[in-house]
Amino acid sequence: MVLYDENLDEYMSKIAMEQLPHDKPLWEMHIIKYPTSRAAGTFIFKLHHALGDGFSLMTTLLSCVQRAENPSIPITFPSSRKSEESEIKIKTMLKKLPQTASLLFKSVFDFGWSVLKGSLIADDQTPIRSGHLDVGFRPITILNVSLSLDSIKEVKNMLQVSLNDAIVGTVLLGIQLYMQAMNHTSSKAKTTALVLLNTRKIRAYKSVKEMLGTNSKAPWGNRFYFMPFPIPEFSDTSPLNPLEFVLKANKIIKNKRNSLAVPLTDVLLRLLNQIKGSEAAARYMFKTLNNSSLSISHMVGPVEKVALANHPIKGLYFMTVGLSQSITVTITSYTGHFRVGFGVEKDFIDEHLFKSCFETALEMMLKAAGTLQPKL
Repeated sequence: MVLYDENLDEYMSKIAMEQLPHDKPLWEMHIIKYPTSRAAGTFIFKLHHALGDGFSLMTTLLSCVQRAENPSIPITFPSSRKSEESEIKIKTMLKKLPQTASLLFKSVFDFGWSVLKGSLIADDQTPIRSGHLDVGFRPITILNVSLSLDSIKEVKNMLQVSLNDAIVGTVLLGIQLYMQAMNHTSSKAKTTALVLLNTRKIRAYKSVKEMLGTNSKAPWGNRFYFMPFPIPEFSDTSPLNPLEFVLKANKIIKNKRNSLAVPLTDVLLRLLNQIKGSEAAARYMFKTLNNSSLSISHMVGPVEKVALANHPIKGLYFMTVGLSQSITVTITSYTGHFRVGFGVEKDFIDEHLFKSCFETALEMMLKAAGTLQPKL
């Protein structure tokens, strides 16, 4: 049987760079009836970000699919974490703020650094950042790798971190391996990654009707912001330990996430939008993206196998295109698997080496996790 993997990749790269017509709805659906090594056919949904963020669009997808085994049973709407925990954490931090000078200092520093990343401070040009001002309009190559949930759980249980933290740490390890392979000294460069965070009060998916309702705790639209953090560097004094690298990355991200800089940045974006308008807020977002090296976003997909128009879905992932960065990373979960997608600047990122470095990082992580005993 003839497979069309390369043709599909080329087609996706082609339509990714095509502007959506302004005189038509801001979405397209492409149905490809040619088999690849992954599936018998492919659905591609192309949507403008103005319609909503990933949370909104995943809700739409969940409203369009049915259980593959029994369509008469409603599908389960997944959630990533409880909203109450997030609210309690913020309230507790605010109560302790007058008593904790270190937290205040750290929050002010993180918030100031975040603002500077969105205005003045840009990462160095490295093998993962071309620095081209028009990078968002340049051709990209889209790659993806499928991971077993059980294999990632080995790393998660060993390090006592979340599944998402384990995958993000592995992605960052692969990126550092790629930088080192391209230019040994570049792995010591100061590079920044952006993690996209949902600003809604709750993280569980709701129906489209509930999201569009008045005073919804999970409103429709774009409700997110970027959390910048420095990508960990390799040590000069000790051999590379992949588990320690992931723990280091997890500590950096956790400290940033728990800082008051996170809600303060959300407030800043809202004020910019209200006072100076949406264009000012968009410029700030553009500068934040352009000054950083890459962005990472994660979406929770269906927990059971689903079908679309009576066609069982074997796998799914998403990709954000048109960002002013050389690398975009997306993570999607679906029925016991994770799909990690990479959108990389064509003719700048060596896509084959890049994918190989990520697979090497994953292999290093699983090998290290399998040879150690869990922490007590």
